[in-house]
Amino acid sequence: MNSFEIRGGKPLKGDIVPQGAKNEALQVICAVLLTPEKVTIHNIPDIRDVNKLIEILQALGVKVTHPGTGTWTFEARDINLEFMNSPEFRQMVGNLRGSIMILGPMLARFGKGCVYLPGGDKIGRRRLDTHFLGLQKLGASFEYHSKEQFFSVKAMQLKGTYMLLDEASVTGTANIIMASVMAKGRTTIFNAACEPYIYQLCCMLVRMGAKIDGIGSNLLFIDGVNSLQGCEHTLLADMIEVGSFIGLAAMTRSEITIKNVNCRELGMIPDVFRKMGITVVNQGDDLYIPAHDHYEVESFMDGSIMTIADAPWPGFSPDLISIVLVIATQARGSVLIHQKMFESRLFFVDKLIDMGAKIILCDPHRATVIGLDRKYPLRGIRMASPDIRAGVALLIAALSADGTSIIDNIEQIDRGYQKIDHRLAMLGADIRRI
Repeated sequence: MNSFEIRGGKPLKGDIVPQGAKNEALQVICAVLLTPEKVTIHNIPDIRDVNKLIEILQALGVKVTHPGTGTWTFEARDINLEFMNSPEFRQMVGNLRGSIMILGPMLARFGKGCVYLPGGDKIGRRRLDTHFLGLQKLGASFEYHSKEQFFSVKAMQLKGTYMLLDEASVTGTANIIMASVMAKGRTTIFNAACEPYIYQLCCMLVRMGAKIDGIGSNLLFIDGVNSLQGCEHTLLADMIEVGSFIGLAAMTRSEITIKNVNCRELGMIPDVFRKMGITVVNQGDDLYIPAHDHYEVESFMDGSIMTIADAPWPGFSPDLISIVLVIATQARGSVLIHQKMFESRLFFVDKLIDMGAKIILCDPHRATVIGLDRKYPLRGIRMASPDIRAGVALLIAALSADGTSIIDNIEQIDRGYQKIDHRLAMLGADIRRI
């Protein structure tokens, strides 16, 4: 097990380029299974979760090449369907929640697939009903094998239909879209997730020959086609990294420019940080964060305490709630953090309390943070990363703290952030992997 050793309290300075979007990468890489032709994808991040998915596709028989940094080509011409029944496949997909999105393309093109309980962050209940119900409405049948603990799924011919999704699940929407593009007839999906990554997936599928109307909205119309072709696709910048770097700059009194962020695709992310008192300046397609000696949380117009809550897009991303909570510890003023979507994501606050933060964990979903206005800096401690986003929040806390911190279980951070220690060291951070 690797760890980070961080000597905090040093302001950083410079430019940093966010990686390609992790969540988009997991979707569009699964989409290569829809065609036997070559698909080239650019700006793919070199992170554990994405690399695991590529390894799964290779094991299934996809021809994969890596011609340059961030660029991969995929050719799913000869797929070994029997491999899905092997213990090796079960182990590989069991360690990666995003692998569930293989199912939609496999049903669309081959009429069969299987589902093992996926892995991922331990941040609370994350059900798969939206995936299953949507695929069943298209004509897929699920059979549970209790001894091996997996579902075998079959659909000799998917048929378009109308469906109202029970929740705007991003991965559920992606899976259903990928299954629908080759279903017979028209599929109408209402309450579809409309994150920029879903928009990107739909645009990629259209370049492959799919017929999709309503892209970017929560009402999609998909007319099935007989086959899809190859294409090229470039990932957006990872909006969660962008938000993480905004928080990092504020906490560490650093002057940082975040380059090539696709500003129009960030939604309300910059504005939420501005509500926390952080200056975020748009410079073309870059964001400039000046050094902050102090930042003050806004109050609502009636004077009541600011509440920051997550919500499906275009609401504030749940993946950034941990970051906002950490930066609130050194703000002037108090804020209520309401994590609505996952019931275990706030359980890392005990580590921040050990570092000296003033936080009241009201319940599994809400925490009140009393800002210290830098009067009492956080202190370095030893801690462990419980999941990707909490891990980076703790890394930001450690970089701002007095003294030395050790963060264990950084494999969780590596799942979502590409070479984060090297990139932060280029800004002047005192961080090393041990």
